[in-house]
Amino acid sequence: MARNDIIGMKELERSFKQLGKVPQTVATKSAKAGATIALKAARDNAPVDTGQLKSGIILKGERRVKVGKKMYDVMIDPAKNDVFAKISKDGKRAYYPASQEYGFMTADGGYVPGYHYLRKSITENARAIESKIVEVAGKAVDKALNAR
Repeated sequence: MARNDIIGMKELERSFKQLGKVPQTVATKSAKAGATIALKAARDNAPVDTGQLKSGIILKGERRVKVGKKMYDVMIDPAKNDVFAKISKDGKRAYYPASQEYGFMTADGGYVPGYHYLRKSITENARAIESKIVEVAGKAVDKALNAR
């Protein structure tokens, strides 16, 4: 998808040029607003067995490498690995969130397809995420321009 296909992107680019550099707070706020949509969708789409999978999905921001850039990851909470990882009697390790995302083989050799709840949270909400990021960034840039 080209950047010009995103509604409001041209106006946002013009505002950034007027402002100069992208303030880190603008990048952080807008990225988190978009990632929250994906987080809610992942929790809604997660299969319900015990309910722990829904509470185990978190939002984690990457460490800043470049000023003006922020990314968030919708992921399974590493602190809950002891809850999700199971080791069978024969020593095989099974990770519940991965088996629900990608599918798994049954004991009799059958295959159960995955739900793809994490992937769908991004792909099905791509337009909503993009528009939310542009909306929040536009408001923050306008606020910063008015404060000058």
